[in-house]
Amino acid sequence: MDIIIPNTTEMWVNIVAFVVVFFVLAKFAFPPITKMLDERATKIRESLEKAEDTRVEAERLLDEYKTQMADARAEAAQVIEQGRKVAESMKAEILAKAREEAEAEKAKAVAAITAEKESAMAELKGEVADLSVAVAGKIIGSSLSKADHEALIDKYLAEVGSLNEN
Repeated sequence: MDIIIPNTTEMWVNIVAFVVVFFVLAKFAFPPITKMLDERATKIRESLEKAEDTRVEAERLLDEYKTQMADARAEAAQVIEQGRKVAESMKAEILAKAREEAEAEKAKAVAAITAEKESAMAELKGEVADLSVAVAGKIIGSSLSKADHEALIDKYLAEVGSLNEN
């Protein structure tokens, strides 16, 4: 195996060239690169801070939104409850009005029936009086006196009235 021995002259030239390149880079290239890296680190730090601020703001807005939603739900429930109460009161009013109208119609009907009954009774009384006079006249064969006539009518009406009550 052959051992490779470095050439010392080349080695010293390479070391000098490396040192010269290093000092040139240190003088002209490293400061802008360092500055650029520092600026990039600053921008990244600022972006992280802005992201953190945005996250905090988003959490605050989310909490605010949740509060507003809870308030809106409570208000909606209250409006629904008020609507239900109004509907129930309207229902009660409508039923009460319908009952009143039904009672009024019933009272009118009862009054009309009573008036019709009284009218029919008066008409019947007149017809019965005429018929009873005619029948009595035929049965007796002569005309009755006015007092006899009225007594006969009253008796007949009393009988008819007792039949109607049953």
